[in-house]
Amino acid sequence: MLITKRFICISLLFPLLSLSCQGNAPTIEERISEMMAKMTLDEKIGQMVMVGMQYLQSPEDIEKYGIGSVVASVGFYPKPGLNSAQDWADFNDTLQSYAMRTRLKIPLLSAIDAVHGNALVFGSVVLPHNIGMGCSGNEELIRQAAKLTAEEMRAAGFTWNLAPCAAVARDERWGRTYESYSEVPELTAKCVAAAVKGYQGDALGETGVLACAKHFVGDGATLNGINEGDIEIDGKALRAIHFPPYIAAIEAGVGSVMLSYSRFNGEKIHGQRYLIQSVLKGELKFSGIVVSDWGGIYEIAADTVDCIERAVSAGIDVIMLPANYKEFIKILRTLVRQQKISPNRIDDAVRRVLRAKFALGLFEKPYAKRELLAKVGSEEHRRQARRIVQATGVLLKNDDKLLPLAKNLPRIHLAGKSANSLANQCGGWTVDFNDFTRAPDSISFGMTFYQALRQTVGVGTTISYSPDGIGATGASVGIVVIGETPYTEIDGDRPYPVIAEEDLIPIRNIAAAKVPVVVVLMTGRPLVLGEALTKSSAFLVAWLPGTEVQGIVDLLFGDAKPSAKLSHSFPQSIEQIPINVGEGSAQPLFKVGAGLSY
Repeated sequence: MLITKRFICISLLFPLLSLSCQGNAPTIEERISEMMAKMTLDEKIGQMVMVGMQYLQSPEDIEKYGIGSVVASVGFYPKPGLNSAQDWADFNDTLQSYAMRTRLKIPLLSAIDAVHGNALVFGSVVLPHNIGMGCSGNEELIRQAAKLTAEEMRAAGFTWNLAPCAAVARDERWGRTYESYSEVPELTAKCVAAAVKGYQGDALGETGVLACAKHFVGDGATLNGINEGDIEIDGKALRAIHFPPYIAAIEAGVGSVMLSYSRFNGEKIHGQRYLIQSVLKGELKFSGIVVSDWGGIYEIAADTVDCIERAVSAGIDVIMLPANYKEFIKILRTLVRQQKISPNRIDDAVRRVLRAKFALGLFEKPYAKRELLAKVGSEEHRRQARRIVQATGVLLKNDDKLLPLAKNLPRIHLAGKSANSLANQCGGWTVDFNDFTRAPDSISFGMTFYQALRQTVGVGTTISYSPDGIGATGASVGIVVIGETPYTEIDGDRPYPVIAEEDLIPIRNIAAAKVPVVVVLMTGRPLVLGEALTKSSAFLVAWLPGTEVQGIVDLLFGDAKPSAKLSHSFPQSIEQIPINVGEGSAQPLFKVGAGLSY
């Protein structure tokens, strides 16, 4: 799909440009110009720097170097063992206080990967990953989920969410498939736009957070699904399949876009001036912040100075840095003074950063919104998340109308490694990256499937349990909860995405006991189902539902009816992978749009 004239005026839709206060108060653009007229080169460069919090050598460096933003890296806690929203509010406010000591008192942006709720902060509601949200097809629910996330972020002092992922995942082997709403560009675009509106609001303001569409562009199309790999498609396919979610995000007013680590046409995207400056900022009229991925600029070339020059010249506005922020500042200053990077390029970057900070109201209210702390993990938010989860589970099989199950069955035999695992039902990007191993009390953090089941059935129903399904003889039904274990990014790349042998064992054992089997699959991608499907009487794909797994149990017992439809194709065999709508003649096991109800 070629970019047409209807996108030329997209910048008019970016809501940050025309905001102004009542009366004769200056507009945001006027305030930006006034501020920039006062700024030195060093102060401008500081605004282009995002430092990983664990690599900040001293909070005093925020004041000394005028650092513009920080990012909460996965696994970093404000203090050892302390990772609550209150802990983060205290920590973020401390960092912000150093920004308030600078000459111009330009506030700090604090970023985090809150990709399915503010799930890196202990006690927050963990929402379904995008793959499940895409199956809901419900833009209003996606918007509500993002708004809930924004509230829990602002309570903890975070103002920049490195989400939503706008990838159109086209290979089941890719380790970030669960971050993609769909293999279908149009559905992904709708979902991304809804998420942006939820995070930011109709216009970015002090109640929202800065959203970030990522990773521009084509990260879901790498060869063999290798994370950060090579994108080997032509420009026409790139535009037709992978541009629509970004176009939709820009139309929705997204305030930032993150670049992909991947290569297109053999060149790292972080250094591609054509894609960043000419297409994203020029053709698409994107007027927000272009941010690098973590240390992504240093993969452009072998020489550090060359990397920085090419990245900034290509149009990157904010550079996400690990431990070398002081070196970066020194080198960029030298490059500008040597006239290798234009002062206008620096001004363009700083203007975009200040635009977001003014729109968020941080100059007036820079600190955490502690009045929202009571909402973090609240019953109100959990009830809302439960309704969202109900809309994400896809029913693929229901022989003899086994579902919904009665709540007064004499005995239910529960099995499978994921039946009592918060980690497996939440997936990656949760607490300490992959699981709950560093959380002090996982039971209070959320509810497992086993706990939700006990809460659902009547007092006369016995629940027996064995991970391997042994002992099911005589049960009214067997429920087997299986699936993937948590992973993130390249750790999730799988050359053979199939149901694991350990997951087939409990299915076989219960089926051998002549007990009808209900399989609940917790997964971050379509898998080759094999025996798991054929030996079951009912099969529900729960994806990665998060802490409010009660919503999945509701679907099994009729407290909610399944309504979700597949947003990704399920292959019949390994040989069919990758399989996508509109590609080739192979017929998937289950097509996009498949899904039963009762």
